[in-house]
Formats: sequence, C-alpha cells, structure tokens
Amino acid sequence: MKLTNPETIQESEKEFIDTINAELDWEAIEKMLLEKHHFTLQEEIDYKDGDLIVFNNRIAYKFDFEIKVPLSVIFNREGECLEISTMRDDFENKDDPMVNENEADVSLIPPPKKDNVAQMASNIADMISEINQGEE
Repeated sequence: MKLTNPETIQESEKEFIDTINAELDWEAIEKMLLEKHHFTLQEEIDYKDGDLIVFNNRIAYKFDFEIKVPLSVIFNREGECLEISTMRDDFENKDDPMVNENEADVSLIPPPKKDNVAQMASNIADMISEINQGEE
C-alpha cells in the first residue's frame, strides 16, 4: 500500500538537492582543492549529479562535478618529460624567489615511461604541425 505518490517524493528530493547545490561555497571548495590537490579551477564546473547517501553510518550529501584544470607539460628535445604541473606559471617562475613555495614544483602526475614520452612528443609535434598548416 503506497502512502504517497513516488514521483512527488523524487521531485521533492531533486528540489532539495538543487537547493543545497545552489548554496555551495565555491571559494571554500577551491581553497580545499588547492591545499589538498594543488590545483585551481578553470572556467566552468559541470554539475553531474547529487544525492542523499549514508557515509560512515551518517546521512550525507554527495555531489558529482566535472571540472577543468590547467595542465602544463615540459619535455626536452629528446622527448623526455621534465615536469607536469597543474599551475601554468610554475615553470616560468620556478627559479624566482618571489614564487610562493606552495605554488612551485607541483607535480600530480609522475613522469611517463620513456617509451610513452617519445610517443607523446611525436604526437605533440604532429599536432603543432597540423596547427601550423591550418594557419597557412
């Protein structure tokens, strides 16, 4: 025996989740991302899903987003990866004593194996060539 219309419950739950999502403190979220993962958000954040869950035996809310982050890759002429960073300015200012210690030398991805680096370098060279041919 149903006590209420399930569609009404689902609609109310969705409205509730949307209300919470609208009130998220993105400055606090960005601060935590920078502190924990050493990157900042770029452009827009795509909301994918939100739900009420049980986490560590307590009611919690889970929100899924897709974010865009900056990514810089440095490799030498031999195709060897020198550094991968999620902060573009790191490389130019790495030897600058004015750069904040937390902002410099941030590597989230270990350098790829040498055979992968050569392939990456070849792919990047091909892309640059295609871009240059398109500009002519």
